[in-house]
Amino acid sequence: MFQKFSDRIHNSDVDYRLLVPLLLCTTLVQVVTAMVRITTSYRAVELNLSIVWLGLIAATFAIVPIMLAVRIGRFIDHGHDAHTAWMGSAIFAAACAGFAVWSTPEGLLIWSTIMGTGHLMLMASQQMLCVRASTPRSMEKVFGNYMVAGAIGQGVGPYVVGWMGGAATLPPTETLFTAGAVLAIVSLAVALTMRPSAAPPAEAKDRKDVPVRELMRTPGLVTVIAAGVILVSSSDVILIYIPLLGAERGIDVRDIGLLLTVRAAASMVARIFYARMVGVFGRWPLMISTSFVCGATYAALAFPLPLWAMHLTLVIMGFTFGLAATLSITIIVDMTVAEARGTANSLRIMGNRMGQFALPFLAGLVAAAAGLAGLFAVLAGAIVAASSAMAWKRPNS
Repeated sequence: MFQKFSDRIHNSDVDYRLLVPLLLCTTLVQVVTAMVRITTSYRAVELNLSIVWLGLIAATFAIVPIMLAVRIGRFIDHGHDAHTAWMGSAIFAAACAGFAVWSTPEGLLIWSTIMGTGHLMLMASQQMLCVRASTPRSMEKVFGNYMVAGAIGQGVGPYVVGWMGGAATLPPTETLFTAGAVLAIVSLAVALTMRPSAAPPAEAKDRKDVPVRELMRTPGLVTVIAAGVILVSSSDVILIYIPLLGAERGIDVRDIGLLLTVRAAASMVARIFYARMVGVFGRWPLMISTSFVCGATYAALAFPLPLWAMHLTLVIMGFTFGLAATLSITIIVDMTVAEARGTANSLRIMGNRMGQFALPFLAGLVAAAAGLAGLFAVLAGAIVAASSAMAWKRPNS
């Protein structure tokens, strides 16, 4: 029986020896990211920092990655996907340890910057490891599993914060930062089990880099990257400002944690059915429609909804975001040549980080001027505009 099982794994079109540790590492990284970033928001409240200062802390998550993204992508394209994951995990763990020992306003800024660098290296390398773990026939399945693993982590992280915070207005931030550091070290240990390809092709080392300008001329690529930037950055803002919305409307930490967990669970369910839905509707129609509906849910949060309606809104938001975020990756991987996939994907992530740098800071200014309701209305308009642009600029084939 075990021999048959081993033969099935060996002959499968999925490399499970690579995929299993990859999925485990992905889940752990997303658990830690959600825990630490939510805890950072609560720590800012403890320190009596302004909403603009909170936006600046969130924005630093992207400053250094913006400058390194293309270099990281080139490094991956030359056959170093696993090495990039190792280095990213080490940097990520070091930043999480930093939060645990120095969480002053200055410390929050510095560790957010370092954490963002490690996170970018991990995301870029993990997504290219998904390509290596799959064949063209199994790519949708592997990416679907990868995104499910990420969604599990995104759901568990807020739940842990809510569970440890209970009915208190503020959770125990020092304990949460320490727990995040421990889990980050575990994720590093798992990442080190992901081996480089046994024999990287010689052409991977010697091939010429595809110019970024040439990549950006790919029909539809810029539109998808832009839509992904707005979607991911807006999702990041939700993670930061939902706790503040709860404080403004008298919602306790447990309910806020549950709201974010429900949103992540809906994203996970969407990714489970991702491959089937792509087969039925096609990538572009599904990307356009889910982005539009996702934007509508942000508009709903601008209104003083009862708690049950907020749960329903975040379920729809999570489901549509889960599909659209996955599509923004697979569309780009599918439409770029193999020797430039790492670079194209890093450009996508760079765009996301630019959005995560600019949007939280701008969101802080909007929230300070127009309140949280005004902030959610602006985000809704941006997402709907991105959906309309994709419908207008989608390639013919």
